[in-house]
Amino acid sequence: MLVVLAILFGFVAGLRTFTAPAAYFLWRGGTPGYVLAAFALIELVMDAHPKAPSRTQPMGLIPRLVSGGIVGWFIAGGAGAATGVLGAIIGTYGGHAVRLRLIQRFGPIPAALIEDAVAILLAVYAVTRL
Repeated sequence: MLVVLAILFGFVAGLRTFTAPAAYFLWRGGTPGYVLAAFALIELVMDAHPKAPSRTQPMGLIPRLVSGGIVGWFIAGGAGAATGVLGAIIGTYGGHAVRLRLIQRFGPIPAALIEDAVAILLAVYAVTRL
């Protein structure tokens, strides 16, 4: 079960780099969770900016993979790290494809807000299963 949660946290990291670790560390308690939550909020705002780097380029992809791997490792050790990275890959590329469709249908800002909501709801779901 923990490996499945690691994939889910990784998926969230693929959508929003800081949301997965923020949710996990807020669940654990302490200062790191608050710091990561602040970064997550900044990321939510910056992601809608037209000059935000592409998540599929190394500058956007690598932090997502690291984020998913780290949270996965905290949840389920080495197997969790590997599945967290896998989830981040799926979230990054799947989220990108869905985002492009949402942009065509609703525009860039609504598409970003929908993706933000999905990432937050999945993160909340994941932490309630720990």
